[in-house]
Amino acid sequence: MLYLCCTKNAYLYGTNIKVMTSNTKIVLRKKPNKQGLYPLAIRITKNRRSNYHYIGHYISEKHWDEKNKRVRKSHANADRLNNLLTSKLSEANKALLNLQSENNDISANQIKKEIYSSLDSTSFSDVAQEYLNELERDNKLSRLSSDKTRVNHLLKFAKSNQLTFQEIDERFLKKFKVYLKTKRSLTERSAINNLIVIRTIYNRAIKMGIVDRKLYPFGSDKIRIKFPETEKVGLTIEEIKKIESIEDLTKTEIHSRNVWLFSFYLAGIRVADVLKIRWSDIYDGRLHYRMNKNSKLLSLKMPEKILSILNYYLDDKQKDNDFVFPEMKKADLKNTKDVYAKTKTANKKFNKYLEQIAEKAEISKKLTMHIARHSFGNISGDKIPIQMLQKLYRHSSITTTILYQSNFMHKDTDDALESVINF
Repeated sequence: MLYLCCTKNAYLYGTNIKVMTSNTKIVLRKKPNKQGLYPLAIRITKNRRSNYHYIGHYISEKHWDEKNKRVRKSHANADRLNNLLTSKLSEANKALLNLQSENNDISANQIKKEIYSSLDSTSFSDVAQEYLNELERDNKLSRLSSDKTRVNHLLKFAKSNQLTFQEIDERFLKKFKVYLKTKRSLTERSAINNLIVIRTIYNRAIKMGIVDRKLYPFGSDKIRIKFPETEKVGLTIEEIKKIESIEDLTKTEIHSRNVWLFSFYLAGIRVADVLKIRWSDIYDGRLHYRMNKNSKLLSLKMPEKILSILNYYLDDKQKDNDFVFPEMKKADLKNTKDVYAKTKTANKKFNKYLEQIAEKAEISKKLTMHIARHSFGNISGDKIPIQMLQKLYRHSSITTTILYQSNFMHKDTDDALESVINF
C-alpha cells in the first residue's frame, strides 16, 4: 500500500488523550474532466480533514487499481505513471515528517501549502517556456520557431503540460524517439534535434535547482546524442550551366534563379543575408555586408557573372540605400518578427519556383536555396585551401569547415580506389 501514516505527540487534558494524526496517500479523484478522465492526486489528511495536490495526469477509471493504489498495466504509460506517483508520494512524506517535527498544530490545507512550497513543482513546460521567451527576447526567431515545435512534440507525446523532469528518464526518451520517427515521420537527424532541445532545457532545470543532476538521462551510458552522417548533395558545373542558360522562364522563375545564382556566385550566402543586401553595400567592385547569423563583417569581390543580375534590378533602384532584391522593401525593419516572417515566406516562394526550374532544366536533384551553398562546396572540392574556404563560408571554426567540406572531397579516395582496381 503506497501511503504513510505519521502520528506525532499526544496532548493530555486531565484524563483524556488527544492524538494528532496526519498522512499522505495516492488517490484517483472522482471528478472527471470533459474527456471523462479522472485526476491522479496526493491526498493529505489531518484529523480526518483532507486536501489534495494534483500531479497533472488524468486516466480512465478502468485503468486504476484501487486496492493497490496503482495504475493498471493496461494503461500505455503505466510504468512511467507509477514511478511518478511513487516519487511524488515519497517527496510528500519526507516533507511531511520534517514539517511535523517542527509544528504539530497545523491543518491539512496548511500542510499542503507548506509541503508544496518547499517542493519545487516547476514543470518541464514552465522551464521550456522561459527558454523560448529568452530566444524571442534575443531575436533568435529561426531557432525559436524550430525549438517551439520540438517542445510541443514532447508535450503532445506526454499528453500533459505538467510533465515533470523526474518523468523524463531514459525509457521515456527512448519511447519519445520512436514516437517521433513513427508517428511524426521524422528522420533520425530531426529526432536527435528534438532530444538536443530537451537536453538544453533539462540542463537549465539542473542549474535552477529544480531537478537533481543524478537524474540526468543523457550521457555515454544513458541517452547518447549522436548525429547520423548525412549526405550533402550539390549541383555539378554542368547542372549549374543548365540553370544559367535555360530560357522560357516566367518572371517569378527568373527572379528566383537570380537570387539563387547570386547566392551561389558568392560562396553560398544564406538567403536571409542575400535579401538584406543594399546597393550601398556594393562599391569599389566589392560587396561589403554583415552576416545575420553571427554578425561577421565580410568583403567579397563581385564576380563578373553577378553584374548581369544586378543590371536586371537596376531600373527599380531609387536611392543608394534601396535593397537590391524587392522582398525586404515592404518589411518593417524595426520589427525583427516581421523581417523574419518575410524572409521565411520569400525562401518558401523561391524553393517552389526553383523546383519548377529544375524540372525545366531536366535536373533530377532537389533544387532549393540552401543547395546553392552545397553546390559551391561540391564544385570547389579540394581545389581551394581549407583556410580560404573557411573565410568564404564565414565559419567561426576551421573544424566546421573541414566537416562540411568532407562531404565534397573525394579525390584521395577515388585515386586510391583506382590504383587498386586498374590492373
